[in-house]
Parts: sequence; structure tokens; C-alpha cells
Amino acid sequence: QVQLVESGGGLVQPGGSLRLSCVASGSFLAGSIFTSAAMEWYRQAPGKQRELVAGITSGGTTNYADSVQGRFTISRDNTRNTVFLQMNSLKPLDTAVYYCHLLALGGRWGQGTQVTVSS
Repeated sequence: QVQLVESGGGLVQPGGSLRLSCVASGSFLAGSIFTSAAMEWYRQAPGKQRELVAGITSGGTTNYADSVQGRFTISRDNTRNTVFLQMNSLKPLDTAVYYCHLLALGGRWGQGTQVTVSS
């Protein structure tokens, strides 16, 4: 089994930055599974559906939602089984619970980390 644990959320003022991390751990196969899998970040605001924010393939190709293009950057460090989401120029509309998603083993989700953008 592979577990995902997100961290890095918090309260930030509009225009500020946060860096989210998601670490994959579990069985001795976790590293090889993570390295070969695409990873995604989703978010869910109160009363709204979960939406895709950014994705990164095993080879490092990235894609972004239009709403975060140019402000957010997804990256991965396969030596640490970790995927990151650097969020700059944050807006109140970015307020949500952010989840990482592993595209392997039928899909795995982390527990989420709260991001609140407010003055």
C-alpha cells in the first residue's frame, strides 16, 4: 500500500505564497510506484466540486488549470517521493482544501491540507 500525506497549508494574505508538499510512503514498493506514476493536485472549496489544479507526469510534463496558470508550479522530487505545489500571487478564490492524487493503484488520495487566503 501507498499512503499520501500533504502538508504546507495555512492562512496567507492575498498576494502571498505557500508551498504544498505531498509525500508518498508505505510499502517498500512506494518509491518505485511513485516514480513511475503521474501525480496531481486537486482542490475543493466549500460547496463546490473537487477540481483539478495541476498535474505532472512521471517524465515531468506539467499541466495547469486556467485559473492558476502562471501563478502555480507543480514539481516532483523522486528521490524523496514528494510532489510540490508552489503557489504564488494567491487570491481569496484559491481558498480550498488541497489534495494530492496518485494515478496508480486505482488512484490514491491524501487527507488534504487547508489553504485559506484572507486579509
